[in-house]
Amino acid sequence: MVGMDIRTPSRSAGRYRLAALVALPVLVLSAACGGEDGGLKTGEEVASVPGDPGNAPSDSKGSGNQGGAGDKGAFYDAQMKYVQCMRGKAGIKDFPDPKISGYLDWTKIDEIARKPGNEEASKGGKNGVCGKEMSAAMRLEPKRDVQKEYESLLSHATCMRKHGVSTFANPTMSGGNVIPGGDANPVASSIDPESPVYKRARQACKDKLLDGLDGMQ
Repeated sequence: MVGMDIRTPSRSAGRYRLAALVALPVLVLSAACGGEDGGLKTGEEVASVPGDPGNAPSDSKGSGNQGGAGDKGAFYDAQMKYVQCMRGKAGIKDFPDPKISGYLDWTKIDEIARKPGNEEASKGGKNGVCGKEMSAAMRLEPKRDVQKEYESLLSHATCMRKHGVSTFANPTMSGGNVIPGGDANPVASSIDPESPVYKRARQACKDKLLDGLDGMQ
C-alpha cells in the first residue's frame, strides 16, 4: 500500500498520479486522448457515451461508483476514520474533514500535499499507513451513474479548453468504465498546472464536476 493516490486505480497508464487501491475496482485513470485515437474530437460534446456498450451502470465499479454500498452515512463515517488516521498516524494535522457528502476535499488536500513534508497527503500517508482505512471508505462509496459521470467529465474538459487550456483531452470509455481526460501526455506534458491560465480555468470549471470527481482530470 505504498504511494497510493486514492483517486487513481491500478490500471493507470502514464498519468502523473500513479498508484492503486489494491483489490478495489476503482476509477480508471489513463493517458486518454480526446483526439482521433478512439476518443472524442476536441470540442465535441454528446449526450451519451460514444461507442461503448457499457453505458448502463455495470457491476464493477467505474469512476466512482458501481461497487459501493450506497449508504451515505456509513461512507461519511468511514471517511472520517480515514481523516482521523491521516491526522494521527500519518501526522498531517491539517488534513481536512470530508464534505457533507462524504467525499474528500481534493482542492484542500492538494494544497496540503504541496507543502514540504506532506507529499504523501493524497496517498494514504507515508508507506500507506492509512491504507486500511482508505480501502474501507472506498468500499462504501455510494453508487453513481457512469453515464452522468462521463457527461460531467466531458463538460469539464470542454470548459477547460474554452478557458485557454487547449490541449485538455476529453474523457473516454473502456469496458464500462469512465477514463478521465486531462493531460493526454504527462510524460511530455503540454499542460502546466501551476500556470495562471490553468488555475483560472480550474476555478471557472470546477462546478462542472460532480461531487467526488474533483481531482480526477
